[in-house]
Amino acid sequence: MHDADVACAALLLVIIAVSLLSNLLVLICFVHNAEIRKEAPALFILNLTFCNLLQSVSNMPLTLAGLLTSGRQQRGGGALCQTVGFLDTFLTTNSMLTMAALSIDRWVAVVFPLSYHSRVRRRDAAAAVGYTWAHSLCFSAAASCRSWVGYHQLYASCTLRGARAKGGGLHFLVFTVALHALSFLLALVAMCVTYLKVLRVARFHCKRIDVITMQTLLLLVDIHPSVRQKCLDEQKQRRQRSTNKISTFIGTFVLCFTPYVVTRLLELFSPEHINAHWGALSKCLVYGKAASDPFVYSLLRHQYRKTCGLLARKILGRSQRESFSAVLKANARRNQDDQLGANATNDHGQAPCSKSSLGQ
Repeated sequence: MHDADVACAALLLVIIAVSLLSNLLVLICFVHNAEIRKEAPALFILNLTFCNLLQSVSNMPLTLAGLLTSGRQQRGGGALCQTVGFLDTFLTTNSMLTMAALSIDRWVAVVFPLSYHSRVRRRDAAAAVGYTWAHSLCFSAAASCRSWVGYHQLYASCTLRGARAKGGGLHFLVFTVALHALSFLLALVAMCVTYLKVLRVARFHCKRIDVITMQTLLLLVDIHPSVRQKCLDEQKQRRQRSTNKISTFIGTFVLCFTPYVVTRLLELFSPEHINAHWGALSKCLVYGKAASDPFVYSLLRHQYRKTCGLLARKILGRSQRESFSAVLKANARRNQDDQLGANATNDHGQAPCSKSSLGQ
């Protein structure tokens, strides 16, 4: 087993653990917070979390097994591997389209804030989720019907096989290009266009707030220099906050999916020039998106952080109450034992005295 495979396996093991814990935490927050459930984008978050969890318990463990065993147990392309390969295409495409839907939702919320609730309703969000499922099912079902799903040695996982598979050649090339164009490229264009418009609106509002802030600082002549500096620092942070968020949304998408998509397209023309370890690493980067999505889209938001804090306080408070009640019970039991011991000592002390009085 090569050292690169060991490193990829260790990385994938960490990704599985983080993905399971973080996505389960998102589901727990979704269940315990009614405000989160009322929002229309919650359906997108729920769909994305479902895809990430299903990928964490199906695709990732088999890829880990493929790295550890060099694919010896999966080269036959059995029913389990074909099912997981079907899920790989379906879940990856569904996740990309869901991220595009989230970007469109943010664009409508920022550009049309007054009419947002009338433009984006729960049934509209449900229709968008239904489209992502139908879109993903079409490609994954087509690949399964053409027997293009099985174990791929380059990626050490059950996924779409190369052009040498049964029914490959030109048909597989057209299918692969269409799949990535209508999933990765479509989602990337939608995210770039919508988030750049959101950034433009955010910067416009920041400029208006900055003008009001500077006018206020000029009028307040007697303001303390520390307060003035604090206002200027908040003004600078306000400008950077929206840029950092949008850079995170687009940056994680590009970083995690681009290497895999580019490798897939290069594989169609020159598969012999692709390093096997690079293929496994690009697949691990795709799985890394499932671990980062809960933090990018959910857990760092105020509602989720508030819910996590409340749940943590409940758990800690319950454990403290249980430990306190256990201490009280132990003290009561100890006092009871001491009382019984004292009573037994008194009884033994009184017995000889009664016998001596009888002898007299």
